[in-house]
Amino acid sequence: MSEIETVFPLKWNIDGVSVPVCTAFLIDCFGCPSPMGFKRVLIANRGEIALRILRTLRDMGIEAAIIHGREDRLSLPVQMADIAYPNYRANPLDSYLDIEAVVQAAKELECDAVHPGYGFLAENAAFVARLEEEGITFIGPASGVITLLGDKIEARAAMEAAGLPTAKGSSEPIASADVASALADEIGYPVIIKAAAGGGGIGMQIVGKADEFESALKLCQSRAKSAFGDERVFVEKYIQGAQHVEFQVLADGKNAIHFGERFCSIQRRHQKLVEEGPWLTDEKRAEIGELVCKGAESVGYKGLATFEFLRDANGDFYFLEVNPRVQVEHTVTELITGHNLVELGVRVAQGEALPLKQEDIKWRGHAIQCRLNAEDPREFVPSPGRLWECHFPSGFGIRCDTHAHPGYEMPGCFDSLLAKLLVWGRDREDAVRRMKTALDETMITGVEHLIPLHRRIMDEEDFNNGDITIQYIDMHQELLG
Repeated sequence: MSEIETVFPLKWNIDGVSVPVCTAFLIDCFGCPSPMGFKRVLIANRGEIALRILRTLRDMGIEAAIIHGREDRLSLPVQMADIAYPNYRANPLDSYLDIEAVVQAAKELECDAVHPGYGFLAENAAFVARLEEEGITFIGPASGVITLLGDKIEARAAMEAAGLPTAKGSSEPIASADVASALADEIGYPVIIKAAAGGGGIGMQIVGKADEFESALKLCQSRAKSAFGDERVFVEKYIQGAQHVEFQVLADGKNAIHFGERFCSIQRRHQKLVEEGPWLTDEKRAEIGELVCKGAESVGYKGLATFEFLRDANGDFYFLEVNPRVQVEHTVTELITGHNLVELGVRVAQGEALPLKQEDIKWRGHAIQCRLNAEDPREFVPSPGRLWECHFPSGFGIRCDTHAHPGYEMPGCFDSLLAKLLVWGRDREDAVRRMKTALDETMITGVEHLIPLHRRIMDEEDFNNGDITIQYIDMHQELLG
C-alpha cells in the first residue's frame, strides 16, 4: 500500500466487499447509489438559480448544459456551463418559454434530464408531457401531478381529502356574482376571489360586502384570462391578520419527508422580500409536517415541493397551494438543516429512493434571506442597467447566491432578482445582527436596489419583536423612505 493510501485508503471494506472510497462515501451518506445516474442535464433557466443548479451538477459529476437567450450570452452561468446552447429570439422571454425549442435543445445535446429551476417552464404540464414523450427526465413531478396542483380548486380538494386544513370556500368555479354573494353570506365576510389556474397573487380580489362582488368578480376573471388563459375563479374565506408559512417537502413518488418551515410574510404585491426560519414550535412543526407529507404521498409526488399556508391570529393553519418546484428561498432551509436540497431533488429524479429519514432532519440556529432586487425601494419599479460596482459580503454565517458581477448588464425584460443575501445565526437576534452587518458591507452601484429597505426593516421594532403579518409593508409605509 502506498503512503497516500495509508493516510486515505482508496478502498473501504463494506460488509466484506472492497468498495472504491467514492462509492463508499455515497453509500454512507445517501444509501445505495442508483446504478444509472445522469450524465448530462440541461438547465432551462437563467440568473442565480441557473448558477445554483450548475454548481450542484458539477459537485455530482454531471455535465451541465444550458439554453440561453441573447441577453444572457455573457452571463456567469452561460460562461461556466460545459455546453451553452444559444436560443436567440426577438422576444427575450421566448428564449426560455418556447417548449419545442427547449425540448429540441435537450435532444440535440443528448441530455438525460432537464432542470427547470423556478419560473418559466417549471410548472408547465405541457412541457413536462413533451419531455416524457421524448424519454427525457424532468427534474420535478410528473405532468399529471403538475396539472392537478396547478388547478387551485382541484389541489384544494385533494389536500383537503389528505387531511390538510383549508379555509371555507367554493369547491367548484364561481361564475355568478349572485352565487358568490350567497356563498359569502354562508362563510362570512370578508372573502377573497382567486384565479383557479393562478399564482403569485395575480388577479386576487378581497370583497367586504355583497355589492362589491359584481365588479370584483369581473376584474378577477379578466386578469385570470389574460395571465393564465383560464378565467375560472373561486371564492374562499379571507384570513385577516394572517402570516405566511410554508413547508419544504421532498418525495420520491411513494414516500415523503419534510425539512420544516419558512416564514415569508414580508411581501410586496404578494411577492416575498424577506424569508426566515425556523418559526414554529417543535410540536406545531411536527403536526403540520406530518400533514404535508401525507399530502405529497396522496398524489404520488416526486421531487421538491413547497406547501404554502396562511396562519391566522389564533395560530390555525389554512392550506394555500403547492409549488411543485424548487423555491427561491430554499436556501433558508439549507442553512438551518445542512442539506443540499437541489442535490436531493436531482437524486430523486435519477430514480433513487429517499436518501434520508424524517428523524435524520435536524434544525439548528436561525437563517434570514433578503432578496436584493434591482428595484426602486419606494415604488418597487424595476431598475435595469449596468452594475459599475458590485461587492457582496462574506464571512462566518453569510451566504450570497447571485449571478451579478461588476460590469453585469441587468436586463429589464426578466425578473428583477439580483442576489439572495442570507445569514445564519445561533438564534434570531444573532441572525438579525449579522444581516445588518452583511447589508452594510454590500455595495451595488448602477441600478437602484432594495438594500435601503432591508436595512430599515432589520431595525424596525415590530420586525424585531416578530409581530409580522402579510400586511407588514402596507402597515409600515415609513420604511419605503
